Amino acid sequence: MESLEEISEEEAPKGPRTSSFLSGKLTAKEILATKTQNYFAETKRTEDILMQVAFSIGLGSIWRFPYLCQRNGGGSFILMYFFMLLSFGIPLLYMEMIMGHWLRVDNIRVWKQLVPWLGGIGYASILVCILMSLYNSVIITWSLSYLANSFDNSLPWNQCPLVKTTNVTDLSCLRTVSHQYFWYHTTLSASGHIEEGVDALVLHLTLGIFAAWFLLFLTMITGLKISMQACRPVLPVMLASACPSSPLLLTSGFCLDPPGQILIFSVFLLYIVLLCFLIRSLFLEGAVASLRRMVTTELSSWASLDLWRQAGGHVVYSLGLGLGTTINFSSKAGGNSYIQVASLVALVNLVTSLLLTSIIFIVLEFWATTSGHTCVEKSVSKLISLIKKGVLPQDAKPPEDILLLPALDYLDWISNLPQHLQYPVIHFSPSCSIMTQKDKFMEGPGLAFAAFSQAISLFPGASLWAILFFLALVIMGLSTLMSILEGIVCPLQTSFSLFRRYPKLLSVLICLGGFLGSLVFTSHAGSYIMSLFDDCLVPLTLIVIVAFQNVALAWIYGARRFREEMFSKLGHLLWSFFTFLWRYVTLPGLLALFTICLTQLHRRVPSYYIAWNSSMSQEVKQPYLQSTLSWVTFLSILTFLPIPVQPLHHWWHLEDHIASDPFEKLQSKKMPLVPPKSLQYPRHQLVTSQKTDTECSSRKVNPPLIRRLNLSSLWRFSLPLSEYNQSSSWFSLPVISSLTSALSMRNASTPVSRQVSPASVTTDNSDKSRETQEEN
Repeated sequence: MESLEEISEEEAPKGPRTSSFLSGKLTAKEILATKTQNYFAETKRTEDILMQVAFSIGLGSIWRFPYLCQRNGGGSFILMYFFMLLSFGIPLLYMEMIMGHWLRVDNIRVWKQLVPWLGGIGYASILVCILMSLYNSVIITWSLSYLANSFDNSLPWNQCPLVKTTNVTDLSCLRTVSHQYFWYHTTLSASGHIEEGVDALVLHLTLGIFAAWFLLFLTMITGLKISMQACRPVLPVMLASACPSSPLLLTSGFCLDPPGQILIFSVFLLYIVLLCFLIRSLFLEGAVASLRRMVTTELSSWASLDLWRQAGGHVVYSLGLGLGTTINFSSKAGGNSYIQVASLVALVNLVTSLLLTSIIFIVLEFWATTSGHTCVEKSVSKLISLIKKGVLPQDAKPPEDILLLPALDYLDWISNLPQHLQYPVIHFSPSCSIMTQKDKFMEGPGLAFAAFSQAISLFPGASLWAILFFLALVIMGLSTLMSILEGIVCPLQTSFSLFRRYPKLLSVLICLGGFLGSLVFTSHAGSYIMSLFDDCLVPLTLIVIVAFQNVALAWIYGARRFREEMFSKLGHLLWSFFTFLWRYVTLPGLLALFTICLTQLHRRVPSYYIAWNSSMSQEVKQPYLQSTLSWVTFLSILTFLPIPVQPLHHWWHLEDHIASDPFEKLQSKKMPLVPPKSLQYPRHQLVTSQKTDTECSSRKVNPPLIRRLNLSSLWRFSLPLSEYNQSSSWFSLPVISSLTSALSMRNASTPVSRQVSPASVTTDNSDKSRETQEEN
């Protein structure tokens, strides 16, 4: 029985459009409709590109790239990242985009249709999305904390906070810059190592994580979506009824939900603020030297396996490879030029990362330049100025020869002051480090927050700049996290009927579980646990998932076969260079990265993380304990578990359909067994400008040709059978020839006891329909 969509396609040419087409004349209404449809298609393509770019920027360019670049020597990391971005970043991003556009299904069903035995890849991607959503929510919490402090007239990170005790830690703020002190002491309340303070939660961070997940829950429960859903490309007169909740962009013909509008606005706002920061930072002391240090490359550092691991892991992380979000997004997006889109996303991602890193390196050089004796001079000058203004009494005046003494003597003088004078002297001290910083100031994940808080303080009206910047960070963080959650919700709703019947139940479970799971990151050691997830766990799992995706498409399904299939879809052949990269470049590179990750994880000298030593007021390198790394191994195995479980499920399900005695064989001819849904192979769907896909469901199509499959020939035959209609444009000679040869060879070699006859999926369940199928 034909589907409704095919009936509408067959009946469409019988109307007046066919007569006007045959007569060679088009009415003015038809010409206007054609031009409008083309305009709508171009508009949606532009919006899709903006959404993809915004998601990529929010994922890892803002806070992750700068501290990795600072930790790995600047120019060496940038050059390595650029090399890996070209070698396997863009090809793999293009692979995910073209697969989503080809099959038009979600991340789970893509792999179930392409290679059924590797259908667990989609479930593994969902588990990685869950892990990423947990520790990405704490980044939103940090941004909310800074945003709340931005409403003060005097920004609290510009000077040392007032102390309430008289012990030696009173002077810890003067041993470092106040922005770094504010990050570790006020924002994080960080402990000394990862095993300390896990059982105690920081109150304001706990409230922030609750606010973040509550906002996400409201967004999901009210039906607002981050992605842009296309309305039917009809005349603008009918758009008011198609997009009643989104009057904005009404003339473009597409429903852009409010979060999508806010996300694109926040991207442009962020770029404007960053450009202002860069221009202002170029006038700081040591700006030229910092930029020179950022681009300086030492070839000897390329021998470090840790550099290769972190650069390759960030390529996979920043482009969102292996998460399934690109496949889900491309399945709803329009256009065919995905190679340009993939290149544009990678280019914008790189440019944004370099822009942010330039500002941060300039700020770091400014800190290093103003430390030590220079900071003592600034402090003495400011104290004398405050005494002349009457803010401080004369007793707070430093000795005349204090500038001739070492910096430690200045700290000793402050510690010997009376308590009522010591507090204001520390509080009004400038934001510089009394101690000479021989090592790097910051290498941890909070580098972006501390550095940009310094850049904000350089502007007049700093509170307004702080509100704009951190508000943009919060919006982009929520939008990125919402996109990740969308990659969890949509596949689960299409795979489980319970979540389709009760969609709000899934939102409640995800947000409640996400809030409870994120509480560990709000503890005093939460930033160190977050570094463990970000540095060791998530890159390892993403690399493995992307490697399985590459194997499934390029080797099991076949890169050449995929190229032939895409010819019938796009009307032109894919560039053969990409099929070469998928087979011989990207896969060996991913396997090499996986080997390096395992080596670094289980080497004799354990990996380290950046911790805060409050007594010394500086960052120190702390090694991970073996018990901590064991948790990484356990969570990694748990994430990969769906991949080997899926073949076992297929094998068990196929064994149930094997006839064990001759009577069962005879019955199988009259009563065909129903095959598992996972045996259905990818089917082409004709997508025109007149059709649109819903967000979380695909269109119902007719079943493929009746096939008889056995366990031994399942891997041999993975060519999808195209679901063709009356149109001759869906015939492909390579597909038909390989199909007939495979069918004839399999029918001659398949034993009767292994044959499986799929039942009809049509709505006609009569005996006559069954007999017709058996005869076919």
